[in-house]
Amino acid sequence: MRTARAQRLPSYALFAALLSAAGLPIYIHAPKFYVDEYGVSLAALGTVLFGLRLLDVVQDPLLGRLSERLRHQRGVAVGIGAAVMAVAMVGLFAVAPPVAPVLWFAMMLTLVFSGFSFLTICFYAQGVAKADAMARGGHLLLARWRETGALLGVCAASVAPVVLGVWMGAPFAGFAVGFVGLAVLAVLAMQGEWRAVDLPPSTGFGAVLKDSLARQLLLIALLNAAPVAVSSTLFLFYVERALEAPGWEGPLLLLFFLSAAVAAPFWSMMAERFGGKRVLLLAMVLGIVAFGGALFLGPGDVWLFALVCVASGAVLGADLTLLPAMFATRMAKISPSAAEGFGLWSFVSKFTLALAAVVLLPLLENAGLQTDGAESPPEAIRLLVVLYAGVPCVLKLCAIALLARVPTVEEL
Repeated sequence: MRTARAQRLPSYALFAALLSAAGLPIYIHAPKFYVDEYGVSLAALGTVLFGLRLLDVVQDPLLGRLSERLRHQRGVAVGIGAAVMAVAMVGLFAVAPPVAPVLWFAMMLTLVFSGFSFLTICFYAQGVAKADAMARGGHLLLARWRETGALLGVCAASVAPVVLGVWMGAPFAGFAVGFVGLAVLAVLAMQGEWRAVDLPPSTGFGAVLKDSLARQLLLIALLNAAPVAVSSTLFLFYVERALEAPGWEGPLLLLFFLSAAVAAPFWSMMAERFGGKRVLLLAMVLGIVAFGGALFLGPGDVWLFALVCVASGAVLGADLTLLPAMFATRMAKISPSAAEGFGLWSFVSKFTLALAAVVLLPLLENAGLQTDGAESPPEAIRLLVVLYAGVPCVLKLCAIALLARVPTVEEL
């Protein structure tokens, strides 16, 4: 712990918590908030989310290049990016839309996701230089702190509106204000870390896209992130409709992400001993076994689903820790500046969330799933269960098949 503090790894954990709070939890909360509060249709929200990801096709690689151009002013640029993201979060959840709600939803999320992308690219690119300057195994050690912090951030952001709802009448406004405070703390904690002196020159996108191993890792990231995207998009609907357990969403989300946060350091230590690829393959297989159990649950099976959350959450800790470390290891060899590489990584990670939203939400709406408290037809509930638990398992199998063909971490 003393060594970690000397290397300022807790600061990286805190900044990772900020980024994670603006990522996955937004897909969990924002669509349902705009459905419940403003009556926006699921199909419209799904279309907006997918459209924003199409913007990222152009934006994220360009933000990677911008991060590289601003390498000597990166600290200032990060501060501006964090401020934009925080203000947009307040607009999304704490300000009544001054225009059509779906348009306001699109405008605020554009700012949130743009800030998120830029900060993620800067953060992971700086992490490559940081890990290279550390002792052997620096990428796994940094990943252990970074992804554990990220998972704790997801835990807090996922349950914050539910917990705040007990004490205040506007829980999402409280969530937005809390996010602003976290942004200030995270930016202050990382002061002095955005040094350009340790950063190698840019090699551009070509070095990443021409490398077959980098392309394989990006494709694996796409397939491996898709199950999390699907389950996150449908989680609240699954608990409320399939399990018929409204009010349990917050505790179950906390259980899922807390299990991931607790397990992440252990997966990292196992990877140091047995190899990252071997451990990640084992975790992915266990993930299918654990999460597949949700296919067979129904009304009232809250405690059984809690076991599924614990097991599948623990496995998620491996996914979010080991795969980024493998990609960072490869970037250190072929594109040491890493900004463009993590621009592509950021796009891949977010694209799966938007694709899940644009495909799954309209499917459920067309099947008759009700979001206003009315009873949904049995076929809509069954489709919800299959999409929530079955599709992720199939996608995970595809990711396993690809990962099996990738060299070990030592060979990357």
